[in-house]
Amino acid sequence: MPKPFEYFVVFAEMRTGSNFLEENINAYPGLTCWGEAFNPVFIGGAKRTELLGIDMAAREAAPLDLLARMRAETEGLAGFRFFHDHDPRILKHVLSDPACAKIILTRNPLESYVSRKIAGETGQWRLGDLKHAKTTKVPFDKAEFEAHLGTMKAFQLYVQRELQISGQTGFYINYEDIQDVEILNGLARFLGVHDVRDKTRQKTKVQNPAPITDKVSNPEDMLRALSDIDHFNLSNTPNFEPRRGPAVPSYVAAADAPLLYMPIAGGPEGAVTGWLANLDGREVSDLLHGFTQKSLRQWKRQHKGHRSFTVVSHPVVRLHRAYCRHIVAQGPETYGEIREVLRTTYGLPLPLSTSAPGYDLAQHRAGFLKFIHFVAGNLNGQTSLRVDRSWASQSEVIKGFAEFSLPDMILREDRLQADAAYLAQMAGCRENVSPAAEHADQPFALADIYDADIEAQVRAAYQRDYMMFGFQPWQG
Repeated sequence: MPKPFEYFVVFAEMRTGSNFLEENINAYPGLTCWGEAFNPVFIGGAKRTELLGIDMAAREAAPLDLLARMRAETEGLAGFRFFHDHDPRILKHVLSDPACAKIILTRNPLESYVSRKIAGETGQWRLGDLKHAKTTKVPFDKAEFEAHLGTMKAFQLYVQRELQISGQTGFYINYEDIQDVEILNGLARFLGVHDVRDKTRQKTKVQNPAPITDKVSNPEDMLRALSDIDHFNLSNTPNFEPRRGPAVPSYVAAADAPLLYMPIAGGPEGAVTGWLANLDGREVSDLLHGFTQKSLRQWKRQHKGHRSFTVVSHPVVRLHRAYCRHIVAQGPETYGEIREVLRTTYGLPLPLSTSAPGYDLAQHRAGFLKFIHFVAGNLNGQTSLRVDRSWASQSEVIKGFAEFSLPDMILREDRLQADAAYLAQMAGCRENVSPAAEHADQPFALADIYDADIEAQVRAAYQRDYMMFGFQPWQG
């Protein structure tokens, strides 16, 4: 049997009905909600600066002391309301504590947006009786609403993900559900209280029950603006690719210059490391590598004004390079097991040797197209083979870098000489050395097989990279 909860939090936002929900929670014996106890502007309720003998300065210094005081001085279960902009220290604590019951209150974001604007215009944030009701029509602002929607969505997704990671669940309740006493009784049972009520508390009244189009002064503009908003996330590119770590041991630092290269496998690594060595008049063997996070921090401290960078390549160029080096060729860089699976299971026309008779340009192009098809499925978790770093999405690799440190600059392979010169200048390097071109693909160059079909299929496989980095069709 799961342990009973020891306290609770109501995750909500302004104008979602949280006052009304708090009022109904407090109607159950053994439950006490202490308002917005961790609102940075007040404690518990508007204009209040103290709660249970703890003032705002004391709460700022030790917020968990207020939580402990609420729990100690409440008969039964203590709780509070928490909005996205309340004390993040408390958010981290309650999300990780399975003894805290999570209640997630939601409301149609358009309704909450308009309601908040009306309350701001009228100055009436809570209604106790219809005779005191104030109302007005407010203008709908698309940018303002999108910002509101984005903030609410981001917070809800964050809470949801943290609960999923920790194996917890919450009690979800909608604005309209607060009027349903059976749902409120269910909420009480969720919190361990078995008293049953037959009606809701109605001290707080609904302020603006009219249709949404009657609450705004420009309903036609609102409807047009809403048609442009992607309510169902249709424009989202699904991403089932495994997350990647920071890969710190792969980083390469110049022997003397304060430059750190964060390589993306499959990129122009040979050209970049050669350039790093030439900047200092050194050999590639003189470059520093094999870092740990500890040793890299030490390097950063010792090299004031350091700059870190990575290089992104056009997806077609990078994928063909990986195909030639690791799949077609047979040598020290060949992925032997993957090559055999691609040949036998996925039907790639791979020769036993690239020098074998009959391996021609047409066969190379056909094999590359099948490899693109394989990679598209591989990135989406549809194959049993690993997602190799040589064809992992570049955006996913850089996201992995961020777990330790983001690069200062992202250079482009197709303009590497100009970008590298600017980077060297930023780092205070005096030598004007240009990177050499990366070794040509073997046995055939991309230009020999490239066409619109290859471009389209690679774009489909790497939609996120094309979008994130703005890649155009390869120009050759």
